[in-house]
Formats: sequence, structure tokens, C-alpha cells
Amino acid sequence: MKLDDLLGEYYELEQQLADPEVHAEPGKARQLGKRYSHLTPIITTYRELMRVDSELETANELAADDPTIAHEADQLRTKREQLVERLEYLLIPRDPSDEKDIIVEVKAGAGGEESALFAGDLVRMYLRYAERQGWKTEVISATESDLGGYKDITLSFRNKGTPEPGRGVWTHLKFEGGVHRVQRVPVTESQGRIHTSAAGVLVVPEAEEIEVEIHDNDLRIDTYRSSGPGGQSVNTTDSAVRITHLPSGIVVACQNEKSQIQNKEQAMRILRSRLYAEAQAEAEAEAAAERKSQVRGLDRSERVRTYNFPENRISDHRIGYKAYNLDQVMEGELDGVVNALIDADNKERLEQAQQ
Repeated sequence: MKLDDLLGEYYELEQQLADPEVHAEPGKARQLGKRYSHLTPIITTYRELMRVDSELETANELAADDPTIAHEADQLRTKREQLVERLEYLLIPRDPSDEKDIIVEVKAGAGGEESALFAGDLVRMYLRYAERQGWKTEVISATESDLGGYKDITLSFRNKGTPEPGRGVWTHLKFEGGVHRVQRVPVTESQGRIHTSAAGVLVVPEAEEIEVEIHDNDLRIDTYRSSGPGGQSVNTTDSAVRITHLPSGIVVACQNEKSQIQNKEQAMRILRSRLYAEAQAEAEAEAAAERKSQVRGLDRSERVRTYNFPENRISDHRIGYKAYNLDQVMEGELDGVVNALIDADNKERLEQAQQ
């Protein structure tokens, strides 16, 4: 879309959002507000570029007679280059889920108790990264292992306000989905041998109720006694809920809340997000049938990353990323690998847009 068209859309959105009748429909107002927030940095940068172009034109005319103006013209040219670069970045075709909050599921895989401990390490890593980013986090459901790891855990990560394009939770964590492999000496290993185990990570954008239609007839809802460490009050009633979505076969279970109603709400929240992600994946697969993507085209069920503790090395196998700061990464300093994945995705999106 041309910048002039975006400018026209921006002005139209301003008028719509100023109309009280629009705000009588919260869903519509929220949708328009998100689009307006998405366009704001683009339009702001575009206007700034137009202003700099005008000043640069004037400076170039006067530079021949005044050396100080010539210096000012050089500064304006540098600023113009920066604005053009930022505008190109802002105009990269965006993932439609970029501004969404997300749900992350981490499950222990091959490796027994060590895998569960590694799953716990991944959760701690993501929570610390979220804290650095200023995001809100919530544990929706969790099943702990005997040694304090997680057999499985589901969390939500929420943006603080409406993020700028490319700055949201989904943008930063969507490539975490897949199998994460760890190589280290487990706490359960008495001989000091290095073991390899794995944990699976699923990342889906959190869907709102208006985005996913779920019919009651498509659901089978079972209740059962919650399980967990002995003595917890959740074990005394049939408060746990398992929901099976019959058309897709997706099964979601929640037991962390004390009431059956609360567990059902949390389970439906996860189910909506999984169905939304499934629909988005199908739409993207159709749109990108002829496209090969180093990042997004990878089967999420395959190994995506290795954490080698003896060498203090982290490797992302999709883009050939390698760094020797694993100790810092596990403390939440994920910027290096996350930004490398975002850059690879942006590069491919820009190339596709130019074809």
C-alpha cells in the first residue's frame, strides 16, 4: 500500500474514533484503535521525513553562500537516511498476530526428571526475559515434577498497552515454538556424565472470544479430581476440567484453580488460542505455498535450539545462530537469539514484498 493511501486511512480512522457511536461497540472500537496504533509510528515517521526533505531542499539552496548552512545540510541528509531506514522497517509486511498477547506451553519430553527440570529452567528464562521487557505474566496451569521442575506448564504473556509494530510479545517469542534440547550433567547423575534431554514449547497468540467461534455441541467436558502434591485443597473436589474439541481433537485440561468454573474458563481460554493458531497456520500455509522460509517454514515439532552447558553455548538451528553466553541467556538475556530470528524473518518478509 502506498504511503498516501496509509495517510488517508489514518485520517479516516481519526474521524471514526472521534465518533461516540463507534465506542458503543467495544469490539469495533478496539479493532479500529489497534489499527490506528499500528499506523501512528508510520505516519509520524513519514511526516518527519517530509519535514526534513523540505528543510534539506532549502538548506541545499543556501549552502553555496553560507558554510554553516552546508554543515546543517549534511546533518539533515544523515537524519533523512535514518528516517528512510526506519520507514522501510515500519512498512515491512507484518504478521497479523504481532500485537497479540500469547499463551506459552512448556512440556517435559525425553529425559525423565532431567527433562522436567530443564522445562522449569526454560520457564524461568522466559519469565525473566518478560520482566526485562515489562510484560505481564500469569501461570494458567502447571503440573510440577518431584524435584521441582515441570511436567507441563501453561503461561500467558501480555503486552503492556498497545505495542509499536514489531515490539510486541508475539513478535519476540513466536519463534520459541519447537523442541529445545539440553546437554548437561543432570543433578540426578552420580558419574558426572553429560546427558541429552529435551522439552517442547508451544507458542500461540491469545485469541479473543469474538475471533473464534466455538459451539457447545462440539465440546466434551469432563470433570475429575485434581492431582498434585499431597494435602492441597484442590485434591478434595472434582474441580479439574478436561475439554475435548471434537472437530479438531484438541484436548485441554486445567486443575490449578479451586473451582470447576474457573478451571473451565482457563481451559476455554487455552482452547480458543489453539484453534486461532491452527486457523492462522492454515491461512499462512495457503498464502505461502510457493514460498520457502528459513524461519517460519520450519516444522515447529522439530528441534529448534540446543543448550550446551559444558561449552556455555546456545545454538539456534534454523538460522545458524551460535553464541557462548548460555549462562546469561538462562538468566533472561535472550535479546541476541531473539533479535537474530526477528531480523531473519523481517529480511524474508521484505524480500517477498519486493517481488
